[in-house]
Amino acid sequence: MTVGRLREPSRSRAIAAYRPGIRWATERVAAIGTRVRSTQSGEIRELPGGQQEMPETSLRVLVIGGGIGGLCLAQGLRKAGVDVAVYERDRTRTDRLEGYRIHIDPHGAKALHACLPPETWETFVRSTVDLGSFRFLTEDLQELMVMEQDARGAAGSGPTERSHAIDRVTLREVLLTDLDEVLHYDKKFERYERSPDGEITAHFADGTTATGDVLVGADGVNSPVRKQYLPHVDRVDTDAYGIGLKLPLTEEVRAWLQPPLSTGRSMIMAPAPFFLSISVFDRTAAMDDIPETRGDDAYVGSAFVIRRSACPANIEALDGPELKGLIERLVGDWHPQLRRLIAESDPESALLVPYKTSVPVKPWETTNVTLLGDAVHSMSPVGGMGGNTALRDADLLCRQLVSARDGKAATTEAIRVFEAGMLEYGFAAVRKALQYQKQGLQSNKVAVSLSRVFFRAMNGMMQRKWQPGREPARSAAGR
Repeated sequence: MTVGRLREPSRSRAIAAYRPGIRWATERVAAIGTRVRSTQSGEIRELPGGQQEMPETSLRVLVIGGGIGGLCLAQGLRKAGVDVAVYERDRTRTDRLEGYRIHIDPHGAKALHACLPPETWETFVRSTVDLGSFRFLTEDLQELMVMEQDARGAAGSGPTERSHAIDRVTLREVLLTDLDEVLHYDKKFERYERSPDGEITAHFADGTTATGDVLVGADGVNSPVRKQYLPHVDRVDTDAYGIGLKLPLTEEVRAWLQPPLSTGRSMIMAPAPFFLSISVFDRTAAMDDIPETRGDDAYVGSAFVIRRSACPANIEALDGPELKGLIERLVGDWHPQLRRLIAESDPESALLVPYKTSVPVKPWETTNVTLLGDAVHSMSPVGGMGGNTALRDADLLCRQLVSARDGKAATTEAIRVFEAGMLEYGFAAVRKALQYQKQGLQSNKVAVSLSRVFFRAMNGMMQRKWQPGREPARSAAGR
């Protein structure tokens, strides 16, 4: 039975109870070094060094959650010919229409390139825009440090070696390409159970079930899969909230929005318990390559990050206009361009996000259930690493599952290799994001002054010694 077919609970249990456990038993015995014969593929062979070559088998993968990581994994498995099905709680593919620009770094780009079919990868590339300059500015728009191009992708490098900007909704549309046959909507996951032969059956709120060999929880920060599988893994509040705003980039806005805010990305650092990140997203023709997409193609996205202690007690009860009004009051003495950018942003676009972070977790005993992305290592959005880490997870897990399907490793061993790598780089990103957040929220005037001296010194060094093929950073010396 393929993973994409749903079953009623009673029939599902009956089938699962009597299905031969050939592949699961083979892997278990092979793991302890015992020779067995698989009626599916023949005898296990020993390789040099005592390793064993597993017989090639079929593999059915259930992915719970149709976010960035889950869809990327599904694309990669489908590309490799692995039987995969995705179960998404949204009712339709257009339920998730909210979105802001997302920064895809080289890790994310490499993962997408590996998992997407060539045509879909090309669509992704055509749908992105250049990141532009990245600059650190004071609240008076004095330049502290300006990088003319992203340091993680040198000028002239290929699309897998540089960073990209794309609207989140558009990225989702790209990732949904040709997945209609394996993507099941309106499937709210409730629990899973493992049969005696090791098969995993997922149960959904509508009473249906799906059975496979591997279950992947790609279901986000409040992952029901994680809560059942690893109930001790927790997320905690950081000391910050984020408020997102959008300003449509109309001709009128283009007329008054001046450099340095009119292109690229800007980080506004003030001696206050908050900071402002501004990103300009401007794409004109790429939308034609993506049927049915509803992503915005020209806007200025702002992320106002504020320490909890500086927020009103009722901040989570504020509506969009009230959230925007709060920001306007707090930046009342900033540069007029910054104040106008906030004032003219769409109040209905205001989105409050409590910034939380996962607690580091020790490796667990590997089974045929695993997690990826925010389901296991959610992080502060500061630094833009969450989505890229989820894509990296998807690529690594895809490669390991294909290896298991091809008989090069037992399924549980393949998943163990994935989990070891994922936990290492995933929680490194968690720590780095939290560090960036703390640095941005530094409000001590002495510390802020020292930070500005540091940025200006670094800017001077970058100007004197810049990488070939890249414009040097502009100096802020003397300001």
